[in-house]
Amino acid sequence: MATFKESLEDFARKHKKDINANPVLRAEFNKMCAGIGVDPLASNKGFWAQLLGVGDFYYELAVQIIEICLFTRSLNGGLICLSDLTQRVQKRRKVDKISTEDIKIAINKVHLLGAGFSLLQSGKTTLVVSVPTELSSDHAAILQMAQASDSHVTVGELVQKLQWVEKRVRLALDLMMQAGMAWLDAQGADGPREVYWFPSLWEEGLCQTQRDRGTGQGGREEGDNRSPG
Repeated sequence: MATFKESLEDFARKHKKDINANPVLRAEFNKMCAGIGVDPLASNKGFWAQLLGVGDFYYELAVQIIEICLFTRSLNGGLICLSDLTQRVQKRRKVDKISTEDIKIAINKVHLLGAGFSLLQSGKTTLVVSVPTELSSDHAAILQMAQASDSHVTVGELVQKLQWVEKRVRLALDLMMQAGMAWLDAQGADGPREVYWFPSLWEEGLCQTQRDRGTGQGGREEGDNRSPG
């Protein structure tokens, strides 16, 4: 184990620039560190942090993540797709390449500080929660249903498809409404009915469309709070 650690240190010295510039290599390096019980981010004064500057890298990344989440909170209630967040961070950093894995690592470090940040899996979509609201598996199931229905759901649809009683559906939706994660439209396109919209999933739809087109540009510009149309 000691020999492997020495080899890892030697590798880090020789490839410091590549590790900091290449998100794939950075992810593999983090895995190797974890394999021998080394946390490069444990202390900014530690050997690994001094060698690679990874402490500063993820600290700066965490600050940018917090800023973006706070900036978009009035729109999405503190719930943003990981892909959208990654692209917004990438726009800010411009030259440095950032991966979703980098974002996850930074969020986990922020989470340890008790700052209310966490990751939520909804189907194939990973969402970043930046408010202290505790989301349960019920909320994840509703988000997954909304994701499959163009970012919106109704109480009736959820009762029918999830086989829940109406009270359970409304309790989950009420919490998401109070947190600002869902918007209620009482005048649906097909006549008067309550339709719950999830702005965080609009961003995911936009990001997916742009990825499909191969533009490489992600999401709306910060400050643009227009709903999809």
